[in-house]
Amino acid sequence: MLASPETKGLVPFTRESLELIKQHKAKKHSEEHEEEDLKPSPDLEVGKELPFTYGKLPRGMVSEPLEDVDPYYYVKRNTFMILNKNRIIFRFNAISILCTLSPFNPIRGTTIKVLVHPYPFLMTTVVLIDCILMSMFNPPQWVLAIENTLLGVYTFEILVKVTARGIWAGSFSFLGDLWNWLDFSITLFEIITRYSPLSSIVLLKNVRTFRILKIIPLNQGLTSVVRTLTQCLKRLMGAIFLALFFLGTFSLLGMGLFMGNLKHKCLRWPQENGNETFHNRTMHLYYISERENFYYLDGERYALLCGNRTDAGQCPEGYVCVKDGTNPDHGFTNFDNFGWALLALFRLMTQDYPEALYHQILYASGKVYMVFFVAVSFCFAFYMASLFLGIIAMVYEEERQRATEKPKKTGSPFQQTAKEHEAGNEAAETKTTQIEMKQRSPTSLEASLHVMEEATLKHEEELKTSRKKCPLCCYKFAKTLLVWNCCPCWIKLKEFVHKIITNPFSDLFLLTCILLNICFLALEHFPMSQETMCLLSIGNLVFIGIFTAEMILKIVAMHPYEYFQIKWNMFDSVIVFLGLAEIFLANLEGMALFRLFRMLGKYWPAFETLVRTLANSLITLKDLILLLFIFVYFSAVFGMKLFGESYRACACRIDKDCQLPRWHMSDFFHSYLNMFRILCGEWIETLWDCMEVAGQPWCISFYMVVICIGNLLMFYLFVALVSSFSSSKETTIEENNEVKNIQFAMARIKKGLREILCREKNAPKKTPDHANDTYATENASGHTLSDLSNTQVFLKENEKSSATEKTPVTETESQSLIPSPSISETVPIASGESDIENLDKKEIRSMSGNGDSREKIKQSSSSECSTVDIAISEEEDMVYERERPKHLKNGHGRRSSSGQISRGSKKGKIWQNIRKTCCKIVENTWFKCFIGLVTLLSTGTLAFEDIYIDQRKTIKILLEYADMIFTYIFILEMLLKWMAYGFKAYFTNGWYKLDFIIVIVFCLSLIGKTREELKPLTSIKFLRALRVLSQFERMKVVVRALIKTTLPSLGVFLFCLLIWLLFSIMGVHLFAGTFYECIDPTSGEIFHVFEVMNKSQCESIVFNESMPWENAKLNFDNVGNGFLALLQVATFNGWLTIMNSAIDAVGVNMQPIFEYNLYMYIYFINFIIFGLFLPLSMLIGNIIANFNKQKIKISINIFFPTRNVQALKIALMRKYSINKYCNYFFHPQNKFQGLIFDLVTSHIFNVIVVVLICFQAMTVMMQNDEQSPQMKSALYWMNSFFVTLYTLECILKLIAFHCYYFTIVWNVYDFMVVIFSITGLLLPMTIGYYFVPPSLVPLILLSRIIHILRLGKGPKVFHDLMLPLMLSLPALLNIGLLIFLVMFTYAIFGMYNFAYVRKEAGINDVSNFETFGNSMLCLFQVMIFAGWDGMLDAIFSTQWSDCDPDKINPGTQVRGDCGNPSVGIFYFVSYIFISWLIIVNMYIAVIMEFLSISSKKKARTLSEDDFRKFFQVWKRFDPDRTQYIDSSKLPDFAAALDPPLFMAKPNRGQLVAMDLPMAVGDRIHCLDILLAFTKRVMGKDERVEKLLSEIESGYMSANPFKITYEPITSTLKRKQEAVSATIIQRAYKSYRLRQNDKNASDVHVIEDERVAHPSKQGIQLYKTKEKSAIQSQI
Repeated sequence: MLASPETKGLVPFTRESLELIKQHKAKKHSEEHEEEDLKPSPDLEVGKELPFTYGKLPRGMVSEPLEDVDPYYYVKRNTFMILNKNRIIFRFNAISILCTLSPFNPIRGTTIKVLVHPYPFLMTTVVLIDCILMSMFNPPQWVLAIENTLLGVYTFEILVKVTARGIWAGSFSFLGDLWNWLDFSITLFEIITRYSPLSSIVLLKNVRTFRILKIIPLNQGLTSVVRTLTQCLKRLMGAIFLALFFLGTFSLLGMGLFMGNLKHKCLRWPQENGNETFHNRTMHLYYISERENFYYLDGERYALLCGNRTDAGQCPEGYVCVKDGTNPDHGFTNFDNFGWALLALFRLMTQDYPEALYHQILYASGKVYMVFFVAVSFCFAFYMASLFLGIIAMVYEEERQRATEKPKKTGSPFQQTAKEHEAGNEAAETKTTQIEMKQRSPTSLEASLHVMEEATLKHEEELKTSRKKCPLCCYKFAKTLLVWNCCPCWIKLKEFVHKIITNPFSDLFLLTCILLNICFLALEHFPMSQETMCLLSIGNLVFIGIFTAEMILKIVAMHPYEYFQIKWNMFDSVIVFLGLAEIFLANLEGMALFRLFRMLGKYWPAFETLVRTLANSLITLKDLILLLFIFVYFSAVFGMKLFGESYRACACRIDKDCQLPRWHMSDFFHSYLNMFRILCGEWIETLWDCMEVAGQPWCISFYMVVICIGNLLMFYLFVALVSSFSSSKETTIEENNEVKNIQFAMARIKKGLREILCREKNAPKKTPDHANDTYATENASGHTLSDLSNTQVFLKENEKSSATEKTPVTETESQSLIPSPSISETVPIASGESDIENLDKKEIRSMSGNGDSREKIKQSSSSECSTVDIAISEEEDMVYERERPKHLKNGHGRRSSSGQISRGSKKGKIWQNIRKTCCKIVENTWFKCFIGLVTLLSTGTLAFEDIYIDQRKTIKILLEYADMIFTYIFILEMLLKWMAYGFKAYFTNGWYKLDFIIVIVFCLSLIGKTREELKPLTSIKFLRALRVLSQFERMKVVVRALIKTTLPSLGVFLFCLLIWLLFSIMGVHLFAGTFYECIDPTSGEIFHVFEVMNKSQCESIVFNESMPWENAKLNFDNVGNGFLALLQVATFNGWLTIMNSAIDAVGVNMQPIFEYNLYMYIYFINFIIFGLFLPLSMLIGNIIANFNKQKIKISINIFFPTRNVQALKIALMRKYSINKYCNYFFHPQNKFQGLIFDLVTSHIFNVIVVVLICFQAMTVMMQNDEQSPQMKSALYWMNSFFVTLYTLECILKLIAFHCYYFTIVWNVYDFMVVIFSITGLLLPMTIGYYFVPPSLVPLILLSRIIHILRLGKGPKVFHDLMLPLMLSLPALLNIGLLIFLVMFTYAIFGMYNFAYVRKEAGINDVSNFETFGNSMLCLFQVMIFAGWDGMLDAIFSTQWSDCDPDKINPGTQVRGDCGNPSVGIFYFVSYIFISWLIIVNMYIAVIMEFLSISSKKKARTLSEDDFRKFFQVWKRFDPDRTQYIDSSKLPDFAAALDPPLFMAKPNRGQLVAMDLPMAVGDRIHCLDILLAFTKRVMGKDERVEKLLSEIESGYMSANPFKITYEPITSTLKRKQEAVSATIIQRAYKSYRLRQNDKNASDVHVIEDERVAHPSKQGIQLYKTKEKSAIQSQI
């Protein structure tokens, strides 16, 4: 074997080294086993700096061949190494294979020196110049010369690389690097397009844009990120295939349901000119002028869709619904064939403009098909997104752990010695300073400490300055110039000013000024009166003066040198100078707004922590952010080159004025904006335009690539940010001096106010609590004012001091079960109820001073004047602990006299019996069920109160009586609980408080019906639905979990709101009053700027008549409107309209011009990045951190009420596995039946069935809307063929399994599919083809495609990816119930407030609040952030021009169709926030479940796959499915298993030690073997025992017909019996031998002795060997 080079020095690479490499290569195969342990060193990778442990690099070795210092590459890869002057490692292949020169060739040596020269900065500059040139539209002529020069540079680089590395000579050759392949291909195509006739091909020209990607290999960080993303993509392949499976399945389902429906339109009938009618090939009427004959809504581009169902869209009077014309959206939105259906489903998957597709389908097919969209949204927008995020999070965590572990493992000794040397120097310097301080010998200890501290600070400062780049002389010069210690008068002035600025009230005053300044900035609005403008301007000047004075005073007190050492002071000075500049320059308005950050950073320490965490995260992820920017830049340039000319040439296809749309790719800026919009999730509308001008194939391909790769980068970046925020360590935030001063000042103000208020009271009057107050004041006297400001510490100390007073009173008396007159008992609250205010049991336990007495009281307690023993729950105990001190304080603990007891005993008994009865009633299970049922009924009745309730007199009367009955029932329940628990206990429970509020709501709603002026009180009836929260434990669990995960995040919420406030105020300064426009009332379009330029011209444009000068409904005229506009931008609903208004804005009272202010897009881009993406990741990271804390704290899923959730989940997983593989049926005795049994249970048969299902799905793919009759006939016979095959499969399984066939759910499902398919084929023959849709049978057959998700049927990866959903279903069910309750409540609220709003914008015949069903449809759209801007736009209609407040609504007494903007804003904003919060927790629940499953797999516990393999092996040893195997086969069975259940031979002793039960015939049951092997792998503890019991119960439930058996023995007993039998046989044989010897004749005595002596010795030797073997076996 070739010796490895020395690790202490560098050795030149000579010809002898080359000969050694060649000899080693010849012996490679013989010594291959010796080299297998070699691994590459991470510190010696290509591109890294050579560690200093190899010594100093001599000048003669720079750029010269050296022997590789890494044995892995030197021995196995046959390479040599080159180091440049920066000690960067380069490797080259030493052996020539193909066109590779010798390492000692001068030409190769020269090219190597050129290649290893540190010139990446030069190449990066060249690539950046090329990128800039490629982004130019219509570049000048001189650009061509620069491009030719750059092409020459690229060609020269390729030649140098080929010469230095060789074309193909191993992994370090030119073609061994994929980036070189890309570089060579781009250069080759560029040369071809410039110097050949193929230059006219556009695609070849666009290949040059791939040159942008050359930046990636020039940056080591970008290369590593690309490598990580490649690994991530490999891990995502399973999820991608699952997404494609769902996508194809739902596309086929959509084809069967909606094929051709989007062509249904309302046609005018009868036609005025009836002669001009034609027929198309679908035999439907076709008219020449589509625009004139179809019905169009106002402002709509496409005709109104309709359907033939009762719940579909209906045509107006004079129109009929026919199938004719083209599909909407340029004909690209339809389900007429598989391709368009796939595009529509991909659009729904990405949730891009889904509300338009919802409305189109519901209009054309019916509202019942909303179920289809709900299923699609749950499958794609929720679960598949959760899977993608979970896998990406898992890959990111693995990569981060690998990155953190690598430095620990590869820390070089040199680095450690360098650190030790540095630490030693610092220690020596510190010791020297201490010695110097001792020599000075200060007089007082305080002075010595002060001097020591000052010396230490100076030493640290010198160390910091010595590490900076600037020389020390600059710092000395700065100290001399900027430290002002002039004269004693100046020093006195400085001390005086220092006292002023360090006074606590100064900080309080400055904080107040900053808050007032922000309030003044937020008060700006449009239009403003002259007085308001004057007030705000004067206030701005005053604040600028105050902040300028603050800066000057601080400079005087701290010296300029010390002042500018603090970063926040530097920030302050910049803001002050900008404020001063604002006075003279009008274009710098609102610069004082940035003082908001000064306030946050100085007076809110948590803000600085958040900003620091965010900055560290962004710095860590800088390579990923740069890669994302490069991809967007590349996509923009490529799109501009590919589609730019098409947009300019075919603009007339997408605009009637032949003007380019706002979103196009004809220039780089618009193309870049288009790519940014695609990454934001808005791509379908621009894709329609692209397909219209450039064709479908290229546009769809380009958009799909951008969407997939862009979303991968965005998801990875988002997960990285969330992970950094969720895993950031909690550091104790130290309060700075400013915060302490604020607290001190507030404490002094509170103290002063308390003294003023106390003087007003009468001094002689003393309360009974005087002693306690005295004690409190005495206790407080020992604390400073700053300690008292920290109320939590002070209260804890008071609790400790007062605990000794409470304990003696109750220590002895609480132990007795008999009520003592010295104790005042309280009636406990209901068991099982919980209080929101006390969520943690540990906190409840920590509230009392004596835990022993509490435990004793908890066992049994009595109500006041009662002998009934009622168990106290923890919440009741909490109430008891709260009430006990007050009873003692008020003197109720005193003993009563016997006379008082005798007088009150009779009344007390009556009261006791009443409370006892009430308590029994309210605690009764039937009473709780009755109240729950009444609650559901009272909630459900709200859904009937829609706009048609006045027309249904009977239902209205019944509802009125029902409301009265429900009110009386709930009042009675409340009174019973008051009697049973008492007022205090009742109102201490948060859920009872909610019940009390709901009872008040019931009463107010009844009162509102009595009088007309009180009728608005009935609108609060929607709150009745909230009572469901207090009645069902699942709701309570989710509410508690949401509170636990949300309340700790309030600080982050506040931080996000402040960022939005910043952007809102900026928006007011930029766009206030600029969104107005002059509109033509006849056409509804904006006047051109050549016709109207400003407001005055608009008011006198036509015969001095004013045209409407209207403002946009969403604008930035004030901060509130700005917040609402930013919310629409954040949810990407209506954001395009807001951006269009901002881009077209010219000025106040000026008519907008198309794209006048184009670069205002930057404002919205910055908001989406810094106001949405980063705060959202920060907020979700904080919520995940709280989620993990609560999960670790209580050790269960916080969304599931069961305590043993994790054990239950594992049991469910095991049970799920056993249900799949333990459903064994006995092999039939009949040969024919047994043959069929073997056939249907074979793996080949299952594969054939899955293949048939796939082929049937392919036949559905072949369908289209306008297919020929021959195609229809062929599809009919193909469906009949598949029905026949499925029927044959069903018959075969029935023959094989008999009645056991129906014990498996999947078999029952297949049987139902066969029955319905046959019915679907025969039904048209009886009732006609018109009544049976042709897609019925294909859809029924297609439903069997779900078998692919079954384990053992389809890919295993599908089952693994569906497992998190199955395990998180209980939690998702609870969260889903809460979502439904929220939707129900808001639906009722919407019916009461928006039922009669005029139908426009987002409110139409499908989406409205007229009925409960329509309201739920609207709220589902809002929940997924789809189309709520249109609904709010319709609710904003309050003027006479938009609505009619006196409109008569038929069938009701309500007048008007106007909306209420304030109520609408509150309605939608609150619903969006609540639903978002719940949905985020749903995502977190699924993702955490996925991550927990992956972590369990790494822990190597038993998984479902291990159980599956166990039963696969069992099938081979038990072919007859008897569930037993012979004990002799057990060793072979154990050896045939896969790890971790595998037991290698010899294993008989281990199997015997398991003590397995054995039945008759020495047979062992499958379940016993499984349980024993599971216990052997997982160990022995309580959790495993519970798991084994779950497995056994799961097996028994999966095998209801299993033959019962009684084990007669076990393997250990059987072995003991065998050993005992062997011993007995040996003893008996020896006894017989001895008897034979005695009876032998004397003649043969001598011979017998000769023979018997060795035989006895042999027997004894044999017996000892046998005993040792038996003992070893035992």
